[in-house]
Amino acid sequence: MIASIKVNNRNHKIDLSNPLDISIPMKGNTSDVNAWYKKHSRIEPHTEGEFVGSVSEGAAINFNHIWFSPHAHGTHTECVGHLTEEFHSVNKNLTEYFYYAEVITIAPEKLNEDFVISKKQLQYAFGNKKRDAVIIRTLPNLQDKVSKQYLNTNPPYLTEEAAQFLSKKGVMHLLIDLPSVDKERDGGALLAHRAFWYVNGKMRKNATITELVFVGNSIEDGTYFLNLQLAPFENDASPSRPVLYKILES
Repeated sequence: MIASIKVNNRNHKIDLSNPLDISIPMKGNTSDVNAWYKKHSRIEPHTEGEFVGSVSEGAAINFNHIWFSPHAHGTHTECVGHLTEEFHSVNKNLTEYFYYAEVITIAPEKLNEDFVISKKQLQYAFGNKKRDAVIIRTLPNLQDKVSKQYLNTNPPYLTEEAAQFLSKKGVMHLLIDLPSVDKERDGGALLAHRAFWYVNGKMRKNATITELVFVGNSIEDGTYFLNLQLAPFENDASPSRPVLYKILES
C-alpha cells in the first residue's frame, strides 16, 4: 500500500507494505537483551491450583503473565519523567506517532577509558538537516546486539555536548542502539539525558529517548518516516516498537 504524506509543505510517498522494524522484542528467557543488573524478563503461564494456563499443558487457552522492566529489557521509549520528582507519563507526553527521521551511523571514539559519541561526530553525520527524530546506529553493528548482556560492560554513550547539539537542533526524538545515552556508572549525573530534555532551563516534555533499538545493516543511512509505537503504560518509560518506512519520492 502506497501512502502520500505531506510534511513541511512537501508531499512524500511511502510504502506501508514494507515496514522496517528496528525494535528488539522480549522473549522471556536468557537470550533477551538485558541491562541494569536485572534478571531476564519472564513470560510464564498463570497457575492456580491445578490449572496451568497453557494449551500444551491441557488448558483450553494460553494465559501468560509477563514480568519485565521497561528500562532493562528490550526496546523502550522514555520521557523526562525518568528524571523528575513530579510524575510525567510517556504515554501522555507522546501525542504524535509519525516523524521525519534521519538514520546515521557512528563509530564511537575513545575518550579516556570510555567510548563516546561526540558533538563533532554528530555534526559531521547529521549536518544541518532538520528532523523530528534521529536514529543512531553504532559500529560495530553485529547481530549480538539483540541478545547482548550489557551488565558491567561500560557501553558507549553520548557526551553532554552531543546531546545538547541534538536538542538545540530541534530534534524531539532520539533513538539509539545502546542501553542508555549516558555512561553505565556515572553517579546519577545523567548528563546526556538532562541535556536532551532541558534547553536553557526549559523542560521539553514532549521529547523522548528510545534505547536498545537494532538497526540492521540492510537499512541504509538516510531519511525515513518513523512510526513510534508505545505500549500504553502510564509510566516514565514503556516498551516501544519504532518502525521505519522508506520515502519513495517527494
